[in-house]
Amino acid sequence: MNADLGALTPIAARKTVEVEALRCASAALWAKAASLAPAPQPSTVLHGGRVIAEMKRRSPSGGELRASLDPGALARDYRDAGAAALSVLTDGEGFGGSLDDLQAVRAAVDLPLLRKDFVIDALQVAEARVAGADWVLLIVALLDTEELDECLAAVQRCSAQAIVEVHDVNEVQRALAAGAGCIGINNRDLRTLTTDLSTFARLRHHVPDSVVCVAESGVRTPADAARLVSDGADAVLVGEALLRAASPRDACAAMVAAARAAADARP
Repeated sequence: MNADLGALTPIAARKTVEVEALRCASAALWAKAASLAPAPQPSTVLHGGRVIAEMKRRSPSGGELRASLDPGALARDYRDAGAAALSVLTDGEGFGGSLDDLQAVRAAVDLPLLRKDFVIDALQVAEARVAGADWVLLIVALLDTEELDECLAAVQRCSAQAIVEVHDVNEVQRALAAGAGCIGINNRDLRTLTTDLSTFARLRHHVPDSVVCVAESGVRTPADAARLVSDGADAVLVGEALLRAASPRDACAAMVAAARAAADARP
C-alpha cells in the first residue's frame, strides 16, 4: 500500500479490516467469480460521449445527498435517461452504501455496473463480481505497484474489467505500465478532496487514444460534461449533481444530451 495517502489513510485502515474478515470466504468467492460470463469491455460501451451515472447516499466531500434512495428504482431511471453504465458506491461508513445496493441494481437493470469502492486487495475484485459488478474501480493512489498488478490479474481471473483511477502524471504512467485499458482521470485529489476540472485536460494528453478515458468528479452541470468530452473524455462519471436534483432522471438525461452533443461536435 502507498505510504502517502492523506485523507485516504483512515479509509485504507478500515478496508484492511474488511478484507481480513472476508478471508474465510475466499475459496467460495474465487470459485463463483471464475464461473461468471465475461463482463462487457469499457471500449464497447464508453465511447462518443457517454455518461456513467452514479448512486450514493452521501460522501465525505458532499455530505448527505439522498439518504432514502431506492437503488433499483434509481437504476431504472438512469437507464431510461440514457446512461451507458452505472456506478454503485458500496462503501458503508463514508458513502452509506453496501453490496446489497449493488445486488439490487443488478436485479433491476442489464447495464454494465461499476463497483466503486476502495479496493486494496485482489479478493475484493472477486467479491465485486459475485455481487453483480462487471467493472471495478482501482485507485492507483491506494495501491503500490505489486498490489495494482495483483488486482489487475484478479480482474482477468474473474473475467471482469477495471477502470484504473489516476490524478497525476506519475499515476497515469503507473496505470499504463500496469496495462490499464481504461483510465479514469479524477478531477478530485483524494488526498486533499479538492476538485479542479482542468485536471482532466492536463492529464488526457498523457493517455494514448487506444485507452478508454473517463472523466470523474466535479461534473455539476451539463456544460461541465460537455467541456470534459470536448477535452477528450470518452465518458463522464456523474454522481452528486444527479443525486441533488429534484429529478435525477431528468438531470441524467440533460447530462447525456450534453455529452453526446459535445462528442458529435469534436473534429
